[in-house]
Amino acid sequence: MTAITPKASSALPDFCEGIQYFGEALPDFATYGATPAIDSDKVAIASPTDTAAVYQTLLAADALRYLTLQITGSKASGHPGGFASQAEAYAALVMLGYKNIITEVGHHAPGFYSAMFLDRSLEDMGIFTVQQLRDRFREKHGLLGHLSGYIPGILAPAGPLGQGQHFAMAAALLHRDKLFPFTLGDGGLGEPYIMSSMAHFNTAYPSVTNFLPVLVWNGYSQEHHSMVSLKTNEEMKAYWQGNGFEEVILVDAKEFDDQNQPGDYVDSTAFSFEKRLAFTQAVLVAVDKAARSALSGKLTVFIIKQLKGAGVHARGAKSHNLYPKDTLDAPHIISALQERALSPEAWQTVRTNAERAGGGPAAKTVVTEFELELPDLGELPLEEYTVGGEPKVSTTAMGRLVGIVGQKDKNFLVTNADGNEASGIGNINQALKIIHPTTDDLYNQAPNGQVYEPLSEDACAGLAVGLSLMGARSLWCSYESFAINGLPIWQTVTQAMAELRRQTPSTITLFTAGALEQGRNGWTHQRPEIEAYFASMMRNGNVFPVFPPDANSIQACYDWALQTKNKGIVITASKSPLPIRTTLKQTQQGLEDGAIVLHEIAGGKQVVFAVIGDMTLIPVFEAAAFLETEGIGVKIVSIINPRRLYRPSDVAWDTCSEADGGFIDDAKFTELFGGDALIGVTGGVASMLEPIMLRSNSKRDTFAWKRGETTASAGELMAFNGLTAEALTKRAIELAH
Repeated sequence: MTAITPKASSALPDFCEGIQYFGEALPDFATYGATPAIDSDKVAIASPTDTAAVYQTLLAADALRYLTLQITGSKASGHPGGFASQAEAYAALVMLGYKNIITEVGHHAPGFYSAMFLDRSLEDMGIFTVQQLRDRFREKHGLLGHLSGYIPGILAPAGPLGQGQHFAMAAALLHRDKLFPFTLGDGGLGEPYIMSSMAHFNTAYPSVTNFLPVLVWNGYSQEHHSMVSLKTNEEMKAYWQGNGFEEVILVDAKEFDDQNQPGDYVDSTAFSFEKRLAFTQAVLVAVDKAARSALSGKLTVFIIKQLKGAGVHARGAKSHNLYPKDTLDAPHIISALQERALSPEAWQTVRTNAERAGGGPAAKTVVTEFELELPDLGELPLEEYTVGGEPKVSTTAMGRLVGIVGQKDKNFLVTNADGNEASGIGNINQALKIIHPTTDDLYNQAPNGQVYEPLSEDACAGLAVGLSLMGARSLWCSYESFAINGLPIWQTVTQAMAELRRQTPSTITLFTAGALEQGRNGWTHQRPEIEAYFASMMRNGNVFPVFPPDANSIQACYDWALQTKNKGIVITASKSPLPIRTTLKQTQQGLEDGAIVLHEIAGGKQVVFAVIGDMTLIPVFEAAAFLETEGIGVKIVSIINPRRLYRPSDVAWDTCSEADGGFIDDAKFTELFGGDALIGVTGGVASMLEPIMLRSNSKRDTFAWKRGETTASAGELMAFNGLTAEALTKRAIELAH
């Protein structure tokens, strides 16, 4: 293609400022390209076989490729190759009016940004021209290297692989009349646990098929051939069919190649123009068929098979990302841009179609640009137990409230890897029923239940946090020891929530069976390291691990969590009957102050025990009783909400979209923790005690988890980790003297 300078055009659209190369009009442009195929009063093309619609889908695909390469080249950084290999599929979805598009591939980010630019979504963040698009790529407060909810029109974050299907399924569940395609790379196809999560979802919700995987089968992953690159077309179809997909629609660029390209994966941009149109029409027709199939109740996948890097600067894995040498001045980048260059008139047609498709810019039309209407829960009926009365199971007390929430909010979902009863929350199953095709009252199963139980923490966490991100209420329940397998997507979403431009319910978890309760099950069930993740994430600004000491406290914690927005709230509690030590009012205060005083006796010297958890209070109270006989004053402080105990400067709270600047001042900290000696005690990781140790000026020490062991009782396990009344007493006396 002959490149021409911008000055050679007398009608350069304003948004084209920054485009370096323009091309001559493609063949028959005046006939098929000059008038937008999407009419001004329509949201999609009239027919996928209309020649003008096909022609302009090809223009859109090339526009996406050009912008993707130019914006990545502007910083000699970013990932153009993967998105380029499916540009026809993305363009087809848009031309057919579908804009609620999600991706599982963070490396598709520059392509998605290009699409948001073309439909004018990025104008909401001050990006009106290609030059501004280039300038803001990979810049702070700009277009981040991987997708984020901060970007107008983008439905969900993407970075870690294996997550996009959760967002698409959650959105499909909440909006059953809309299609939610998500792009999926063949390089990431084996990531945990894409296929199994979709299979379980389809078993639980067989009628919810309005999410559409778009497999980008380009033969390569990031730095080598993909692990499915040797599959035949029939084998790939069988793979999806074997995982429950009723409709598998595949378009292979190889079937249209008239340039004798070697190998099973070819570049459609190298075809003759006639064959490019034929390939584009095949994609457009197939995407239309796939979309209609998914919306009509069939579990459907669309597969586009085309060489990675089609139409950009390199092919195969070498096209995956740019390096410092890949600048806009580099000959191979210049050549690639010139090959994809469109005429100014073609750019205007592409822009008009993109803007009209789906009823307007994605930033004005996709479901995540609106807050989901939530049923009013009213005032939850908290049940206050008598302090010092009969021991109660904390998780069971919370489970009663969870059942009430689900009965009032039919979109509310509880997820658990088949273990609610084992966690003392069987009452959730009784109230809300496990979603299962087999109705069985003995096991509280019913097809229309609200308890989702795949045997995968990733699938549990994924659907729960996906629903929260999409604006609904949810609860992910797990054993603390297993939850780490679902943490990556929870972490992704909490970070996204910190950046969102809208309110959404906090993502709430309940982690039971802390390490101290799991002695008989051996060390595999004693893995509190997940608390270290949460301890570090507290500094993000919107992550709040909370530790209710009893069955009253957990109710107040859950009630508080339900009223918050854009936070990640982790409730950790035991499933054993434990003493009632607090009133509801005390915990409500503790959620604001971070901690509450449970016990205080004056003495010659004052030892303060700062305690995280419920079971850990048992040896602390035993130690306190002995110390008091020795004339040593003791204060026992239960840490409920440790994030409040940091100093404001320790936490990036003011960078969060729903900023929570609640921290106690130095005077309140001293009132709670001031003494001659301070001992932090936790049955989990010591890092959760950091805010206390950071601010205290007392002589101090920590008692925390060391490692798991098989034991016969919680007391024996605590002793193995040095968490005994004797050890606490000995250290308290040493510090006090």
